[in-house]
Amino acid sequence: MTHLLRNKLPRVLRVLVLLPPVLLAFVGMAGAQDEATGTSYQTPPQVLVDLVDAPLIPLVSVSPDQQWILLMERPSLPSIAELAQPELRLAGLRINPRTNGPSRNRYVTGLRLKQIQNGKEKVITGLPDHARIDEVTWSPDGTRIAFSLEREDRTELWAADVESGRARRLVDAQINAAYARSFAWLADSHTLICKVVPPERGVPPEESFIPSGPVVRQNLGKKAPARTYQDLLKSPYGEALFEHYATAQVVRVTLEGEAKSIGAAGIIRELDPAPNGKLLLVTTIHRPYSYLVPIRRFPYRVEVWDLDGNVVHQLADLPLAEGVPIPFGSVPTGPRNFGWRADAPATLYWVEALDGGDAGKKAEVRDRVFLLPTPFTGEPQRLITLGLRYSGINWSDDNVALISEFWRRTRRTRTWIVQPGAPEVEPRVLFDRSTEDRYSDPGRPLTRRNNAGRRVLLTANDGKRVFLSSLGASPEGNRPFLDRLDLTTGKTTRLWRSEAPHYERVVELLDNQGQVLLTSRESVAEPPNYFLRNLVTNGLQQLTDFPHPTPQLKDVHKELIKYQRADGVQLTATLYLPPGYQPEQGPLPMLMWAYPREYKSADAAGQVRDSPYRFVRPSPTSPLMFLALGYAVFDNPTMPIIGEGDTEPNDTYVEQLVASAKAAVEEVVHRGIADRDRIAIGGHSYGAFMVANLLAHSDLFAAGIARSGAYNRTLTPFGFQAEQRTVWQAPEIYFKMSPFMHAQKINEPILLIHGMADSNSGTFPIQSQRLYGALKGHGATVRLVMLPHESHGYRARESVLHTLWETGEWLDKYVAEK
Repeated sequence: MTHLLRNKLPRVLRVLVLLPPVLLAFVGMAGAQDEATGTSYQTPPQVLVDLVDAPLIPLVSVSPDQQWILLMERPSLPSIAELAQPELRLAGLRINPRTNGPSRNRYVTGLRLKQIQNGKEKVITGLPDHARIDEVTWSPDGTRIAFSLEREDRTELWAADVESGRARRLVDAQINAAYARSFAWLADSHTLICKVVPPERGVPPEESFIPSGPVVRQNLGKKAPARTYQDLLKSPYGEALFEHYATAQVVRVTLEGEAKSIGAAGIIRELDPAPNGKLLLVTTIHRPYSYLVPIRRFPYRVEVWDLDGNVVHQLADLPLAEGVPIPFGSVPTGPRNFGWRADAPATLYWVEALDGGDAGKKAEVRDRVFLLPTPFTGEPQRLITLGLRYSGINWSDDNVALISEFWRRTRRTRTWIVQPGAPEVEPRVLFDRSTEDRYSDPGRPLTRRNNAGRRVLLTANDGKRVFLSSLGASPEGNRPFLDRLDLTTGKTTRLWRSEAPHYERVVELLDNQGQVLLTSRESVAEPPNYFLRNLVTNGLQQLTDFPHPTPQLKDVHKELIKYQRADGVQLTATLYLPPGYQPEQGPLPMLMWAYPREYKSADAAGQVRDSPYRFVRPSPTSPLMFLALGYAVFDNPTMPIIGEGDTEPNDTYVEQLVASAKAAVEEVVHRGIADRDRIAIGGHSYGAFMVANLLAHSDLFAAGIARSGAYNRTLTPFGFQAEQRTVWQAPEIYFKMSPFMHAQKINEPILLIHGMADSNSGTFPIQSQRLYGALKGHGATVRLVMLPHESHGYRARESVLHTLWETGEWLDKYVAEK
């Protein structure tokens, strides 16, 4: 990759210097059918390598007793050798057969404890070299930490003692982490329930190369529309492999390492101990499986077990859910969302649809929430009936619980106050608002862990007050705040708000009066660190001191920009300029990076969605990386697609997209930051779809970078992104929105990058391959890069560095050098 500040060479010589040896043979081959069919991994300039390899800030978790912060060290990017490990893609899962765990796990490599009051640290010892740690979970009393630890050929259950700082393996059995969580603490903080590989499992089934017959699928007149999923089951052999690796035995384990198998082995979807620690809510997948939908739609049985594995009560046995309607907000019929009341010893709750689960059908009521206390012999109690779709609950006690509902089509959300101890009392509306209106967001209720380790509402004044934490969206950008809300009067009191030039947010409330906060604080040039903030004394004590990981970008200029679309819609973006840039240098080559979003309100679409005070730390594949090479970056210029009232946003998708992009270009040109001929447009996933559409329907950009996109919407015929109509209901929309159908109009250079193992719904790798073929057939300038073993996002260090190299080469050739 060429650096913008380097000494200029004649263009042809620069191209020759840049080409890897394997491609030199292609130079001068005018009219070649394909300029390159393969290459070795390439490396961008060292400044980008250093940014990719910069250390990550640790993850943080606060202990239930609020005495400790657990710092979890994160590794740099894995190698391509790690991603190339064996992988089974079954029923929507990706399993490493060697470890019987997820094949693409994000893990931590080290654990440190920091005492909140005095800042003293201790390192968790006893871990093996090169540990890969996941599912880190505090015991309810905060004295221990349990976690799964992945070795080369197995996954194990470990625990660390907080007082001694020593970790050890709890059982010899191999943990089965292939599906869902593999373990959970009981309330006694001494016992865990975990899933292990059945000791009698044996060797994996072998595939016969001689078929016993065809694979047959049939439908006898029943509607079963489904969105486009990947990694589905495809054959009886796949079913056998799925059962082999997903089947687990539930085991009860003590801290002394005593283990006892309980219940029958099965494919365990949920394993949830009751708050009293005496019962288990167990959800088990069973046949018939599906070749149309992933595991979350498979039939499942919901039971309550005692700690010996005896079935105390069967709640439901739900069938295969292939026929869930397409409209957003549709759900399977029958009970769903099973769980325990967090504030009661052993009371179950669940939700049932009252509209047949069909969000496309008009209905006055949609859902009902039920309660059933132990011993589960009485009739379920109706807690609340909802006019929208259930979306969550916060428990407190018999007098207070907060239940939320949401309707996707209108973006409406409501929060109700209910009395779980007196379900006959009429619920009261606490909030009723649009989720698109970020400025009116009251915030999320803060919670604390109770003695059972369950999250319940943090309350004051005998349960009459709760605390709300919000990002604090406002016209000047996000300014997080903390409010106290009186549930009786509905009145809020502002306790604290983040002040410029810092961005500070509440992590945890350390008392029940809203006076002592644990916060994360950062600025444009200061990385996030953790602080104790006392609102009474106005004291601020720094607890961590993470250094700046990327000093190369410390002096980057960051500015929140507001501008307007031709139709009056307000737009925003964040402008970044490279370190040392002075206006007298004139316009820079620019990379715009965006992602369209749908709205029902033009006012909501114009609201500011960022903060000018957030720390500048680009992810390894972020467009901000190119600041280090002298490019200006216009990040996340809003591309709202608005459909007010009964109008669908996508009815005018192309027109609105082009109008938003034109406004962004006009703004940066007017400011003198960029010139019209040297602006590239880039995006990932739906952003890549945007890139191809903008190149097809406008001449605003010099080039495009499109990563992991979907370009032919007829390959996702039952809906995509926010489009819930099918291709048969709106064929003209599918055609107009598919850049594949307009490939002959794309006359700017476009770089297509895609992971060869993309698991995201709809973005099959073939989407990029087919668009490349269409563009090549029309003589376009296009390059297709398929990354081995990469999924929807790119993780391997080699892949990330190569992606940066490809992008830099494309920008240098078709943007900077124009």
